[in-house]
Amino acid sequence: MTRTFTSKWTLLFLIFTVLSCKDTKKNTTVTLNATPTKPNVIIVLTDDQGYGDLGYHGNPIVKTPNLDAFAAESLELTNFHVGTTCAPTRAGLMTGRNANRNNAWHTIAGCSILLEEEETIAQVFERNGYRTGMIGKWHLGDNYPFRPHDRGFQNTFYHGGGGVQQTPDFWNNDYFDDTYFRNGVPEKTSGYCTDVWFDNASQYIDAKKEEPFFLYLALNAAHGPFNVPEKYAEIYKDSPLTEVQKRFYGMITNIDDNFGKLVEHLKKTGQFDNTILIFSADNGTARGIHYLKEEEKELGYNAGLRGIKGSHYDGGHRVPFFISWPNGNILRKTSLSELTAHVDILPTLAELTGIDYQPKKPLDGQSVAKILAGKEKTIDRMLITDTQRNQLPVKGRNSAVMSNVWRLVDGKELYNFKEDPGQQNDVAAQNPEVIAKMQKFYDDWWAGIETDIRYAEIPVGHDNANPVLITIHDMHTEDNLPWNQVQIRQGKTNPDGFYSIKVVDDGNYQFKLYRYPPESKLTMDASAEKRTGTAFVDELPQGVLITPLKAIVEVGDNSMEATKVETANFIMVQGTLKKGSYQLKSNFITKDGVKIPSYYTEVKKL
Repeated sequence: MTRTFTSKWTLLFLIFTVLSCKDTKKNTTVTLNATPTKPNVIIVLTDDQGYGDLGYHGNPIVKTPNLDAFAAESLELTNFHVGTTCAPTRAGLMTGRNANRNNAWHTIAGCSILLEEEETIAQVFERNGYRTGMIGKWHLGDNYPFRPHDRGFQNTFYHGGGGVQQTPDFWNNDYFDDTYFRNGVPEKTSGYCTDVWFDNASQYIDAKKEEPFFLYLALNAAHGPFNVPEKYAEIYKDSPLTEVQKRFYGMITNIDDNFGKLVEHLKKTGQFDNTILIFSADNGTARGIHYLKEEEKELGYNAGLRGIKGSHYDGGHRVPFFISWPNGNILRKTSLSELTAHVDILPTLAELTGIDYQPKKPLDGQSVAKILAGKEKTIDRMLITDTQRNQLPVKGRNSAVMSNVWRLVDGKELYNFKEDPGQQNDVAAQNPEVIAKMQKFYDDWWAGIETDIRYAEIPVGHDNANPVLITIHDMHTEDNLPWNQVQIRQGKTNPDGFYSIKVVDDGNYQFKLYRYPPESKLTMDASAEKRTGTAFVDELPQGVLITPLKAIVEVGDNSMEATKVETANFIMVQGTLKKGSYQLKSNFITKDGVKIPSYYTEVKKL
């Protein structure tokens, strides 16, 4: 019955659809009747690739022919903004809500875990009949119920933590032939990480071609370590760049090659025209530009923007954004300078695809579907981004209030975006009324988010995750913590802090405290073997010897301890816990009486 109806619908569509096109480079409009089937949606999000890291934006060095060609055929948003670092952007994209509202205002230290009660874009699309997939970098929680397959993604394939080789990732991953997680289960791969992600994306597209799908393809490249296949770094061997920049640019060209293959695959399978394909990035450039202070010279290119990754000036959060949907009601082959952001993506895609979406919580974003269709010219709005990177958000910290014309930075510097996109001329003194209006918007917004600020709690003893492995990546602390495996090997960083946990049931619990992750099979006092690097891949240093003799676990006021068993790769502690919310501390005591944290702590309800 459904198949017959669809065939008739398609026939009528082909006969009566009227296309009205004005095919010039500027203000191209495309008017189409509704497509007979819901469009597929693919979001490609790169890591640390800034606005200037594209040939299309005037970079004279980087080679991105496929992205440049895609950009020329698509609708570009040239005034599109995100968070200034990884997790805040990803949380905002997932929810339509600023990261300060949902415990993702940092990238480590327990503050990059998307709160359980937040509704994600995947849950919205899944509820509306879409198949949902996530590939690559998640960075919003490594434990139940925060993993991507707990948040509405039916099929997931991802690495741990905020990047390949970070502390929660599979031991000894280095971007080549790594082990990633298929719906939480380790799976060995062959090849370079970005190639693996895109290959899996093509496989997912083939598997879901009979039904509408939503695919979030979130890359870890071009995030450090800047490990890249030699042939891509060699492209830039004679370029006026630092050696690290050559590898960074090589990673971007590898992304470009893979993106070109993705577009070609969609076209070959007949899915390109009815796919909403978005390309964007999660923050400003990490290595696209390098300043040589002594020589008063810069290497690379940043499109004239001020600031890089982590900055609340535009260079830290203004990023590329291209959207294509040939069969849909959006503009093509043109650009718009309307103020837009990552928090707009969820409500906009809901409207474009015609799915039902009623936000459960206040959004910071809004649908800009009519802007994309050319039906509206402008929106009177302001948006806020900031860089917190601390244990709790602080009002006014590294803030930027944005409008279509103005940027208010730190509540005191004012820049005219239209006349001064590089933010070199502070015009605050000449425009006190603009500052007052923007500051009021910020004050009202802050008052609205304060009640949302809280830590996520990792459940222990839950039937869906027993045991649970907690890594030091998620320790709440103001101290430096070992967020990557190089630092785990070095054993130099010993922060004092706690994990925010929720004991789901009364009972007896077992704690295993590890110096290295369980899959490494290394004993606590072992020295992890050095892995030699190359000119294009960083080495993994030999592990520093640590000799724990005793372990102490504290859950609230309850303290438990045990001594080391020879040849074991953990110290096991047991005790009785009551249901409730607690601060968990897990530490070793060395033979010298030094307290160091357990880098990996497994908790199991017996």
